[in-house]
Amino acid sequence: MTEKKARSMAGLPWIAAMAFFMQALDATILNTALPAIAHSLDRSPLAMQSAIISYTLTVAMLIPVSGWLADRFGTRRIFMLAVSLFTLGSLACALSNSLSMLVVFRIIQGIGGAMMMPVARLALLRAYPRSELLPVLNFVTMPGLVGPILGPVMGGVLVTWASWHWIFLINIPIGIAGLIYARKYMPNFTTPRRSFDIWGFLLFGLSLVLFSSGMELFGEKLVASWLALAVIFSGIALLLAYIRHARRHPTPLISLNLFKTRTFSVGIAGNIASRLGTGCVPFLMPLMLQVGFGYPALIAGCMMAPTALGSILAKSTVTQILRWFGYRKTLVGVTLFIGLMIAQFALQTQAMAIWMLVLPLFVLGMAMSTQFTSMNTITLADLTDENASSGNSVLAVTQQLSISLGVAVSAAVLRFYEGFDSVNTIEQFHYTFITMGVVTLVSALVFMLLKAKDGRNLIKERHKKSS
Repeated sequence: MTEKKARSMAGLPWIAAMAFFMQALDATILNTALPAIAHSLDRSPLAMQSAIISYTLTVAMLIPVSGWLADRFGTRRIFMLAVSLFTLGSLACALSNSLSMLVVFRIIQGIGGAMMMPVARLALLRAYPRSELLPVLNFVTMPGLVGPILGPVMGGVLVTWASWHWIFLINIPIGIAGLIYARKYMPNFTTPRRSFDIWGFLLFGLSLVLFSSGMELFGEKLVASWLALAVIFSGIALLLAYIRHARRHPTPLISLNLFKTRTFSVGIAGNIASRLGTGCVPFLMPLMLQVGFGYPALIAGCMMAPTALGSILAKSTVTQILRWFGYRKTLVGVTLFIGLMIAQFALQTQAMAIWMLVLPLFVLGMAMSTQFTSMNTITLADLTDENASSGNSVLAVTQQLSISLGVAVSAAVLRFYEGFDSVNTIEQFHYTFITMGVVTLVSALVFMLLKAKDGRNLIKERHKKSS
């Protein structure tokens, strides 16, 4: 390997990590600032949901296109376009003086956000042999775990000591650095041209938009439950129509042949099932601390920081754990452990010492980090260069939807327990944590479908290189 290529390979994971952090942070940092933005724009805080939904729906719809664009025009070109749109959209959001302007510029941000992480991860898949995938994705996913947890904290800090505009302005220096790095270090991988499946894009994209918006409506109680469920089932119907279309199309947007790769199918199913539980914690915990225990918003947000710290520290141990136990035992075991950790939050009370609240969050962060890295690497490990683009898009879509799914399901469970007059507010949260813990325990069954040898070559080859 030449010195120039070695420097390029070394810089690529940093570019992907930066993209992951920007996208993950932006998905949550706005939540804390909505009341301040609403006051500045002279609107009701309840009307500000459109600023969040417009972004998430744009991302959900355009993620599948990112793979085709990168294959057609090159990973470097599309990534730099994505970062440029995201950065310019952030600047425009900060300069917005009305809600309609903010929504339009959030859509521009979403177009960039939809392509940033999938294209960066696709470049990694093309640049590194599968034996190097574990440590590389281990490094790249760290900012993605930290971003959603630090988002509410940073949002609270910036709104309290600066202004809501800085929530968007902090993206600008990161985006500029990303453009400089990408121009210097990112390779411009392309593949042989294939026609764009426009009908597949419309069916698949609209199914994601309807499903995501239905989940948002259901979780946030913005409309009647029957209407939200109707939107969700409309999305499922369009997805079924896409599957029928993909079976007949010679070059579909997302090839169904992907799911013949068993590790990919198990990884995607495991992502959806297990993230119902892990996705509920950043939503339920700050809410319980504020509404149930009476903590201030800033303190409640900061209480999620130990989870981020645990995630970072666990990164150094994931490879060793996989080497000891293999992917199957690791994923089954850590998912069962996460389920128990989520359920034990039902034991927390206002009278507890602060360290008894912080310690479980720290341990949960370590377990989640191990689970996410293992899931992502086993999902992508057996993909070929021909189907890497489609598989990467499906994984990105799954991760995006799981954010909405975890919040919506846990909100629905919480709302169910609110219907019992004999249950007080804190008990409602406790029962919800128990329920989501049980859901996570059951999700471990998905990973039982893996075989003991799955992923063994990844670990063995990596061990040879490091020894």
